[in-house]
Amino acid sequence: MDKRIVLLPGDGIGQEVMKGACQVLNAVAERYNHSFSFDTQKIGGEAIDSEGTPLPEETVAACHNADAVLLGAVGGPQWDQNPPHLRPEKGLLGIRKELGLFANLRPVKGFKNLLDASPLKEEVVENSDLLIVRELTGGLYFGEPSGRSADGETVVDTLAYSRSEIERIVEKAFESAQVRHKRLTSVDKANVLASSQLWREVVEEKKASYPDVSVEHMLVDAAAMKLITQPGYFDVIVTENMFGDILSDEASVLTGSLGMLPSASVRADGVGLYEPVHGSAPDIAGHNKANPLAMILSAAMMLKHSFDMNEEAQEVETAVREVVEAGYHTSDLDVKDGVSIGTTEMTKKVVEHISSQDATHNIMRCYA
Repeated sequence: MDKRIVLLPGDGIGQEVMKGACQVLNAVAERYNHSFSFDTQKIGGEAIDSEGTPLPEETVAACHNADAVLLGAVGGPQWDQNPPHLRPEKGLLGIRKELGLFANLRPVKGFKNLLDASPLKEEVVENSDLLIVRELTGGLYFGEPSGRSADGETVVDTLAYSRSEIERIVEKAFESAQVRHKRLTSVDKANVLASSQLWREVVEEKKASYPDVSVEHMLVDAAAMKLITQPGYFDVIVTENMFGDILSDEASVLTGSLGMLPSASVRADGVGLYEPVHGSAPDIAGHNKANPLAMILSAAMMLKHSFDMNEEAQEVETAVREVVEAGYHTSDLDVKDGVSIGTTEMTKKVVEHISSQDATHNIMRCYA
């Protein structure tokens, strides 16, 4: 059965890493006898320049008709002075809202031979393996009223949540914990915010349905400190929109590079949008320096969560791990050993692994 995938390369290095993901998916399709059809659409700054909006109606329509969506990156300095409704990021927020994607899943797991690229000591990060489950459709980013007064002297942003919005993200987090290590940390600011107090109530109510999962509540400031001092403590973290945005970006330093971190934004029926955590990196766009692995791993998450192709997803993840363990890395990773290669070369290594009948022996180790 053909799977329809909308591609939203976006801006900067998004164009380059998307090519890598498509090459990997084509290799998966050939090896496992699948059929993927790709439909490229515009979003972000590219769409602003050509269509006058960060999220064209044609893009929205295509995404509604797709089985899944892959997104590269949006943004760049040339749009920084645009009015709020013409910022590239509005395209990303808008498509998440249009598709009803309420849960953002960000796994953070280090590769052993890349740990010296992390600013933290190796012994601190070596056992890091966590999943951040972030609510996507509520909170400060979507609260009304929001805006600035006519004289520019007063601003207001509103943090709003309904019980149903909290319930569905909490349930997703419990389900995720059940298939991992069965530990859930709910992060909030219940000592100050009414929304966080409701959040805690919902978590307490829901935990009775998941007796095999241990649950704790943690204030966001304490969680931020513990992520840096003891990241191996966490299994699954669930939190609201803004807290999740900040904590997941903080957690990204554990691996040494944003270029290694995938993410998924999903809804209950399996439809999802998959994107690397990194930004558009305009300073290296077009120079064959971008790390394609986060985009490739995001495609693996798509295979798993939207298409139930678990074996295929595992094959992609294994290919990435084998290539990295063979000593290859892109220039964003400041590691002691191995050889730095470009975007296209890294993609080729992963594709060769997937396409090979005996992949492990076909990757020449680049250091002794």
